[in-house]
This record gives sequence, structure tokens and C-alpha cells, in this order.
Amino acid sequence: MRSIAPILFINTMKKIVIITGFIAVLSLISCSKKKEEKEEAGKYIVTNAAIIDTSFTKEYVSQIRSVRNIEIRAQEKGYLQNIYVDEGQSVKAGQLLFKIMPKMYEAELLKAEAEVKGQEIELLNAKTLADKKIISKNEQALAQAKLDQAKAEVSIAKLHLSFTEIRAPFDGTIDRLPKKLGSLIDEGELLTSLSDNSQIFAYFNVSEPEYIDYQTNIKGRGDNNVGLLLANNELLKYKGKIEVIESEFDSETGNIAFRAKFPNFDKLLKNGETGKVMMTIPVKNALIIPQKATYEIQDKKYVFVVDANNVIKSREIMVIGELPDLYIVKSGISAADKFLLEGVQNAKDDDKIKYDYLKPAEVLAHLKIQAN
Repeated sequence: MRSIAPILFINTMKKIVIITGFIAVLSLISCSKKKEEKEEAGKYIVTNAAIIDTSFTKEYVSQIRSVRNIEIRAQEKGYLQNIYVDEGQSVKAGQLLFKIMPKMYEAELLKAEAEVKGQEIELLNAKTLADKKIISKNEQALAQAKLDQAKAEVSIAKLHLSFTEIRAPFDGTIDRLPKKLGSLIDEGELLTSLSDNSQIFAYFNVSEPEYIDYQTNIKGRGDNNVGLLLANNELLKYKGKIEVIESEFDSETGNIAFRAKFPNFDKLLKNGETGKVMMTIPVKNALIIPQKATYEIQDKKYVFVVDANNVIKSREIMVIGELPDLYIVKSGISAADKFLLEGVQNAKDDDKIKYDYLKPAEVLAHLKIQAN
């Protein structure tokens, strides 16, 4: 009798093969769908850099200084007898600010004047005697010299007395008054500071490459007329002008100081304030790219460049200026390079991609730009 076991085994194996094949087909369909979805998700938009003539504004942190700012110090020792001004007060040139008790210096002047009178009498007697040939002309000359010396002492006494009155050397604004009435003042002691804020200087540091560009590229360099951004992020309504470049570079920072002068009609600016000098720099044939096409690693900027095989590679770029939504690129890419416009955060080096291409003009049409 023929056994049925082998037949059952064969039938079971056929079912397993059929089921396995069915599962494999389902897996292939599923994988195919996932692959299609991945390819669809991996599709990017790429573009090129645009080349245009434009300009950008560069900010330089600056220190604001009065055109004249001096310390007012006592030239004589004594008690502070009068203070004629208050802190923050505007004063005129020659206006009396302080008075140091003058009694001792007045007494010295009276003594010197009395000495002059005595020497005048001595000279008159010497002249009379010399005319009568009782004494020599040399003795008369000696009496004259003593009179001259006495007059010099009067001049010195008057000078010391004048130093007891401290006056403003120019129009300006009084700073803090550290001494009060009755204070004993030593010679050279600080009484206050005086600032002429009719105009102000803004000092700012420029790097060596920027300095060389500024000095050698006269037509393409930044405008001498500059703006000033104040601490509240408001622009000063008056323009300033770059007037002076210092003679030496700072050996520690590699920078050199520029000085711009601004009018200060409203007396808004004070000595010691800070701000940012805003210099407009024109750029011919500027290479510009959208900011959203870049990413940063440790303060360095990169883009993903697409090669001839549609493989993307990250590339560092050097940015020299910013416009709204745009970067001005100095190096790293050329106008012929295609780079990812969007999806930069999801892209990886050596990814092979599919993409749609947008012309730079189409991209810029949807971004803010300032072109000349």
C-alpha cells in the first residue's frame, strides 16, 4: 500500500512556498513604495549665486568722545570758598567756576607792592646821589635792578592771586563736583571736568584688510559720510564724516583706529557714550546668495554644492556683508556653482539628490534686496 506521508509533506511545502512568495511580493511592493516616498522626500530646490552691483552697511562699535574734554584742577592750595556752578550746567568761556580763599595771596601781593614802593624811593635817592657824583652809576644800576626784582615779585603775587579764581577755558558742560564748600584743596587737585559737546568724535577700530581696501580702493571704498547707531538702536539724525586715521596699528588686535566727527546740535551725545558707526560700502559685481541656503558651524558658514553627478558636498564660504535675507560672498563658491536653496538642515554630505532648479532672478524676486 502506498504511504500518504510523503504526499502530505509535499503539499505542505507547496503551501509554504506559496505563502513565502506572497509575503515576498508584499515586501517588494512595500519597499518600492518606501523608496518612492524617500526619493520624493529627497527632492530639493537648487539655484546659483546672483551677480549684481549693490552696497551694504557695516557696523563698527565706537567710543564717543567730546571734541574737548579737560579736567579742571586747582593751581593753588587753600580752602574752597565759593562754587559758582552746578553739575551738568552749561557755562561760557571765561565764566567764574570756583574761588579758593584768597587772603594769603592778597597779603603777598600787598607785601610785594610795598617792596616796589620802597625800591622806587631807593632808586630815586641813588639817582640823586649819582648825579652829584657822590655814588657811582653802578650803585644806581643796582638800585634799578632791585626795583625790577620787586616789580617781578608783584607780577608773581598777582598771578598766584588770579589762580584763586578758576574760570572756564571754553564753552562747555560741567561734570561732577567732587569737592564741597570749605574743603581744603591741594595744588593740582581735581575740581571737576569740562566737556565741549558742540561736536563729538566717534572712534572705531578697523581691521588691516579693511584699512588697505579703504586706502587703495578710493572709488569703491566706503563713503566718508557715516551714520551713528545709538545705544537705543535709533540712528542719530545727523551724518558724520571720517576725518582721521591713526598712525599705528594695535599690535595686540591688529586693528587701526578711525575717527569720525558728528554734529551735536541737540546736545544729545555726551563724552563716554557708546554707539555703532554705520559705514555704507559699495560692491561691484557682488556675489550674493540667500541666507537660508547656508548653515553655521562654530561661526563658519557653509552651503551644500551640487556636483555633476547630483551629489552634494558641504563647502565653507566667506561672507563680507549682509543685506536683508542675503549674504555677500567673497570666496568659497562661484556663480557657476549650484547649491541647495532649501532643506539644508536635512541634507548630508555625499547624498545623491533629485532637484528642481530655480534661476537666481526668480529666487531674488521673493527676497528683500537693496541693489544700485
